[in-house]
Amino acid sequence: MSQLTIYPETAGEPIAVLRTHEEIARELGRIGVLFERWTADRELEATATPDEVIEAYREPIDRLMQKYGFQSVDVVSMHPEHPQKDALRDKFLHEHTHSDFEVRFFVDGEGLFYIRKDGKVYATLCTRGDLISVPANTTHWFDMGPRPTFKAIRLFTTPEGWVANFTGDKIADRFPRLENTAG
Repeated sequence: MSQLTIYPETAGEPIAVLRTHEEIARELGRIGVLFERWTADRELEATATPDEVIEAYREPIDRLMQKYGFQSVDVVSMHPEHPQKDALRDKFLHEHTHSDFEVRFFVDGEGLFYIRKDGKVYATLCTRGDLISVPANTTHWFDMGPRPTFKAIRLFTTPEGWVANFTGDKIADRFPRLENTAG
């Protein structure tokens, strides 16, 4: 189940915990983050290749590509036995920005986006069927957990995709990780 937990930037107790899609979308919309509920109903094998995932969701992908001018798409897929899971988790647990907005549609599993804006941290647990779009140049980080399980379609406005610009701030260390978040 999707969840939005809002913390003061200094960490500590949450200011609010929201669990309905409407509440989450409305609150994230106030800071310019798009949060939509899609239908993740395509039958995919656990071993589905990125091309098979993209083909299964071709129609909504094409619609988004046309609407927002995306030029490329890929699929990020993580599982508990992935050989680089620890290194990738560590990398994206560091606060960063990118010059392009980040769009992910979770076709399976879950992941936790932390978005830092206006003195608050918005911890958004995304699950199957959630689409999130983080605006360009917005400070954020992502936690896939110690046993990552997700497949997400990513869309980019450049053929090369975005590049993370790390801020060097250790803010992520002050907040609960995915495994400590009640979903």
